[in-house]
Amino acid sequence: MSVLRNLESKLAGLVEGTFGRVFRSEVRPVELARRLAKEMDEHRTVSLSRTYAPHEYVVWLSPDDRERYAGIEREVGDELSAYLLEHARAERLVLTATPIIAFATDEALGLGEFGIETRLAAGRPPAGGEHAPAPIAASPRSAGGSPQLAGRAILTAEGRRFALGREGALIGRSRECDVVLDDANVSRRHARIAPGAGGWTVEDLGSTNGVQVNGARVAGSQELRSGDRLHIGTVSARFEVE
Repeated sequence: MSVLRNLESKLAGLVEGTFGRVFRSEVRPVELARRLAKEMDEHRTVSLSRTYAPHEYVVWLSPDDRERYAGIEREVGDELSAYLLEHARAERLVLTATPIIAFATDEALGLGEFGIETRLAAGRPPAGGEHAPAPIAASPRSAGGSPQLAGRAILTAEGRRFALGREGALIGRSRECDVVLDDANVSRRHARIAPGAGGWTVEDLGSTNGVQVNGARVAGSQELRSGDRLHIGTVSARFEVE
Protein backbone atom coordinates (compact mmCIF):
# COMPACT_ATOMS: atom_id res chain seq x y z
CA MET A 1 0.00 0.00 0.00
CA SER A 2 1.36 3.44 -0.93
CA VAL A 3 2.22 6.03 1.71
CA LEU A 4 -0.58 8.28 0.43
CA ARG A 5 -3.08 5.41 0.65
CA ASN A 6 -1.84 4.66 4.18
CA LEU A 7 -2.42 8.30 5.13
CA GLU A 8 -5.87 8.28 3.55
CA SER A 9 -6.85 5.08 5.37
CA LYS A 10 -5.53 6.32 8.70
CA LEU A 11 -7.37 9.62 8.52
CA ALA A 12 -10.55 7.98 7.25
CA GLY A 13 -10.41 5.56 10.17
CA LEU A 14 -10.66 8.50 12.56
CA VAL A 15 -13.82 9.83 10.96
CA GLU A 16 -15.98 8.86 13.93
CA GLY A 17 -13.74 10.84 16.26
CA THR A 18 -12.55 14.42 16.24
CA PHE A 19 -11.50 14.17 12.59
CA GLY A 20 -15.10 13.65 11.50
CA ARG A 21 -15.57 17.37 10.99
CA VAL A 22 -12.63 17.59 8.60
CA PHE A 23 -14.11 15.10 6.16
CA ARG A 24 -17.28 17.17 5.89
CA SER A 25 -15.27 20.21 4.87
CA GLU A 26 -14.42 20.98 1.27
CA VAL A 27 -10.64 20.68 1.68
CA ARG A 28 -9.59 17.13 2.57
CA PRO A 29 -6.26 16.29 4.24
CA VAL A 30 -5.39 13.85 1.44
CA GLU A 31 -5.72 16.66 -1.13
CA LEU A 32 -3.31 18.72 0.95
CA ALA A 33 -0.87 15.81 1.19
CA ARG A 34 -0.83 15.28 -2.56
CA ARG A 35 -0.24 18.96 -3.26
CA LEU A 36 2.40 19.36 -0.55
CA ALA A 37 4.37 16.49 -2.10
CA LYS A 38 4.22 18.19 -5.51
CA GLU A 39 5.41 21.45 -3.96
CA MET A 40 8.30 19.60 -2.35
CA ASP A 41 9.26 18.07 -5.70
CA GLU A 42 8.99 21.35 -7.59
CA HIS A 43 11.23 23.24 -5.12
CA ARG A 44 14.05 20.73 -4.82
CA THR A 45 17.62 22.06 -5.09
CA VAL A 46 20.43 19.97 -6.54
CA SER A 47 23.97 20.29 -5.16
CA LEU A 48 27.10 18.38 -6.17
CA SER A 49 26.14 15.21 -4.34
CA ARG A 50 22.69 15.75 -2.81
CA THR A 51 19.22 16.95 -3.67
CA TYR A 52 17.67 19.17 -1.01
CA ALA A 53 13.99 19.95 -0.45
CA PRO A 54 12.30 22.62 1.67
CA HIS A 55 10.84 21.57 5.00
CA GLU A 56 8.57 24.51 5.86
CA TYR A 57 5.12 24.96 4.31
CA VAL A 58 2.11 27.20 4.94
CA VAL A 59 -1.36 25.92 4.05
CA TRP A 60 -3.73 28.81 3.32
CA LEU A 61 -7.42 28.02 3.89
CA SER A 62 -10.66 29.93 3.52
CA PRO A 63 -12.21 31.18 6.76
CA ASP A 64 -14.90 28.46 6.58
CA ASP A 65 -12.41 25.63 5.98
CA ARG A 66 -10.07 26.97 8.67
CA GLU A 67 -12.94 26.93 11.15
CA ARG A 68 -13.62 23.27 10.34
CA TYR A 69 -9.99 22.43 11.13
CA ALA A 70 -10.12 24.29 14.45
CA GLY A 71 -8.82 22.22 17.32
CA ILE A 72 -7.27 19.50 15.12
CA GLU A 73 -4.72 21.44 13.06
CA ARG A 74 -1.86 20.01 15.08
CA GLU A 75 -2.97 16.41 14.48
CA VAL A 76 -3.52 16.98 10.76
CA GLY A 77 -0.19 18.82 10.52
CA ASP A 78 1.61 15.93 12.21
CA GLU A 79 0.12 13.42 9.75
CA LEU A 80 1.03 15.60 6.78
CA SER A 81 4.55 16.07 8.14
CA ALA A 82 4.99 12.30 8.48
CA TYR A 83 3.77 11.79 4.94
CA LEU A 84 6.21 14.38 3.56
CA LEU A 85 9.06 12.76 5.48
CA GLU A 86 8.28 9.38 3.89
CA HIS A 87 7.94 11.02 0.48
CA ALA A 88 11.35 12.69 0.87
CA ARG A 89 12.93 9.36 1.82
CA ALA A 90 11.36 7.58 -1.15
CA GLU A 91 12.61 10.31 -3.53
CA ARG A 92 16.07 10.46 -1.86
CA LEU A 93 15.60 14.11 -0.94
CA VAL A 94 17.59 15.67 1.89
CA LEU A 95 15.70 17.72 4.49
CA THR A 96 17.46 19.99 6.96
CA ALA A 97 14.71 19.33 9.54
CA THR A 98 11.45 17.47 10.02
CA PRO A 99 8.73 18.97 7.77
CA ILE A 100 6.77 21.79 9.42
CA ILE A 101 3.18 22.44 8.31
CA ALA A 102 1.57 25.72 9.41
CA PHE A 103 -2.01 26.80 8.73
CA ALA A 104 -3.14 30.32 7.89
CA THR A 105 -6.35 32.05 6.78
CA ASP A 106 -6.83 34.01 3.56
CA GLU A 107 -10.11 35.96 3.45
CA ALA A 108 -10.01 35.97 -0.36
CA LEU A 109 -10.36 32.19 -0.59
CA GLY A 110 -13.74 30.51 -0.94
CA LEU A 111 -14.91 27.23 0.56
CA GLY A 112 -12.92 24.37 -0.98
CA GLU A 113 -10.05 26.58 -2.18
CA PHE A 114 -6.59 26.46 -0.69
CA GLY A 115 -3.05 27.63 -1.37
CA ILE A 116 0.34 26.23 -0.50
CA GLU A 117 3.31 28.48 0.25
CA THR A 118 6.72 26.83 0.31
CA ARG A 119 9.34 28.32 2.60
CA LEU A 120 12.86 27.82 1.33
CA ALA A 121 14.43 29.22 4.48
CA ALA A 122 13.54 29.17 8.13
CA GLY A 123 11.05 31.78 9.20
CA ARG A 124 7.60 32.43 10.54
CA PRO A 125 4.41 32.18 8.46
CA PRO A 126 3.61 35.48 6.78
CA ALA A 127 1.46 37.96 8.66
CA GLY A 128 -2.18 38.35 7.72
CA GLY A 129 -1.51 41.54 5.78
CA GLU A 130 1.02 39.95 3.45
CA HIS A 131 0.08 38.56 0.07
CA ALA A 132 -0.99 34.92 0.05
CA PRO A 133 -0.68 32.49 -2.87
CA ALA A 134 -3.30 32.37 -5.61
CA PRO A 135 -6.38 30.30 -4.67
CA ILE A 136 -6.74 26.70 -5.84
CA ALA A 137 -8.94 23.72 -5.15
CA ALA A 138 -7.29 20.44 -6.14
CA SER A 139 -3.94 22.02 -6.26
CA PRO A 140 -1.70 25.06 -6.79
CA ARG A 141 0.33 25.44 -9.94
CA SER A 142 3.33 27.57 -10.77
CA ALA A 143 2.60 30.58 -12.98
CA GLY A 144 5.39 29.46 -15.34
CA GLY A 145 5.04 30.75 -18.86
CA SER A 146 1.24 30.64 -18.99
CA PRO A 147 -0.50 33.53 -20.76
CA GLN A 148 -2.18 36.17 -18.64
CA LEU A 149 -5.92 35.42 -18.43
CA ALA A 150 -8.57 37.71 -17.05
CA GLY A 151 -10.52 36.29 -14.14
CA ARG A 152 -10.33 33.00 -12.32
CA ALA A 153 -11.42 29.73 -13.93
CA ILE A 154 -13.80 27.56 -11.90
CA LEU A 155 -15.02 24.04 -12.65
CA THR A 156 -18.08 22.89 -10.71
CA ALA A 157 -18.61 19.11 -10.62
CA GLU A 158 -20.01 16.55 -8.19
CA GLY A 159 -21.23 19.36 -5.95
CA ARG A 160 -17.76 20.89 -5.57
CA ARG A 161 -16.07 24.01 -6.95
CA PHE A 162 -12.52 23.58 -8.24
CA ALA A 163 -10.51 26.77 -8.82
CA LEU A 164 -8.16 25.92 -11.67
CA GLY A 165 -4.50 26.87 -11.43
CA ARG A 166 -2.89 29.23 -13.90
CA GLU A 167 -1.50 26.30 -15.87
CA GLY A 168 -4.85 24.52 -15.94
CA ALA A 169 -5.82 21.19 -14.46
CA LEU A 170 -5.71 17.49 -15.23
CA ILE A 171 -9.11 15.87 -14.66
CA GLY A 172 -9.73 12.21 -13.96
CA ARG A 173 -10.32 9.44 -11.46
CA SER A 174 -6.64 9.06 -10.54
CA ARG A 175 -5.59 10.61 -7.23
CA GLU A 176 -2.66 12.15 -9.08
CA CYS A 177 -5.04 14.41 -11.04
CA ASP A 178 -5.64 18.03 -10.08
CA VAL A 179 -9.42 17.57 -10.25
CA VAL A 180 -10.32 14.13 -8.91
CA LEU A 181 -13.77 12.77 -9.84
CA ASP A 182 -15.06 9.62 -8.17
CA ASP A 183 -17.43 8.41 -10.92
CA ALA A 184 -16.49 5.00 -12.39
CA ASN A 185 -17.32 6.28 -15.89
CA VAL A 186 -14.48 8.79 -15.67
CA SER A 187 -11.10 7.57 -16.94
CA ARG A 188 -8.04 7.79 -14.71
CA ARG A 189 -6.65 10.61 -16.88
CA HIS A 190 -9.76 11.80 -18.67
CA ALA A 191 -9.31 15.40 -19.81
CA ARG A 192 -7.29 18.55 -19.37
CA ILE A 193 -8.44 22.16 -19.11
CA ALA A 194 -5.62 24.54 -19.97
CA PRO A 195 -5.03 28.18 -20.92
CA GLY A 196 -4.50 28.90 -24.61
CA ALA A 197 -3.59 31.91 -26.70
CA GLY A 198 -7.18 33.16 -26.77
CA GLY A 199 -8.56 31.73 -23.53
CA TRP A 200 -9.27 28.39 -21.91
CA THR A 201 -9.53 25.07 -23.75
CA VAL A 202 -10.59 21.53 -22.88
CA GLU A 203 -8.90 18.45 -24.36
CA ASP A 204 -10.05 14.82 -24.29
CA LEU A 205 -7.03 12.69 -23.33
CA GLY A 206 -8.26 9.56 -25.10
CA SER A 207 -10.87 8.77 -22.45
CA THR A 208 -13.28 5.84 -22.76
CA ASN A 209 -16.50 7.84 -22.40
CA GLY A 210 -15.41 11.12 -23.94
CA VAL A 211 -15.98 14.80 -23.20
CA GLN A 212 -18.93 16.91 -24.32
CA VAL A 213 -19.27 20.70 -24.34
CA ASN A 214 -22.84 21.96 -24.50
CA GLY A 215 -23.95 18.55 -25.79
CA ALA A 216 -21.34 18.26 -28.57
CA ARG A 217 -18.57 15.69 -28.32
CA VAL A 218 -15.05 17.10 -28.17
CA ALA A 219 -12.57 15.85 -30.74
CA GLY A 220 -9.08 16.89 -29.71
CA SER A 221 -9.05 20.36 -28.14
CA GLN A 222 -11.90 22.88 -27.97
CA GLU A 223 -12.20 26.44 -26.67
CA LEU A 224 -14.28 27.07 -23.56
CA ARG A 225 -16.43 30.04 -22.67
CA SER A 226 -17.71 31.02 -19.26
CA GLY A 227 -20.99 29.24 -18.63
CA ASP A 228 -20.24 26.22 -20.85
CA ARG A 229 -21.77 22.92 -19.74
CA LEU A 230 -19.45 19.93 -19.82
CA HIS A 231 -19.98 16.19 -19.53
CA ILE A 232 -16.84 14.40 -18.42
CA GLY A 233 -17.87 10.81 -19.01
CA THR A 234 -21.26 10.90 -17.29
CA VAL A 235 -20.33 13.62 -14.79
CA SER A 236 -22.04 16.96 -15.41
CA ALA A 237 -19.85 20.01 -14.89
CA ARG A 238 -19.96 23.74 -15.47
CA PHE A 239 -17.03 25.95 -16.50
CA GLU A 240 -17.01 29.58 -15.41
CA VAL A 241 -14.59 32.49 -15.33
CA GLU A 242 -15.10 34.85 -12.42
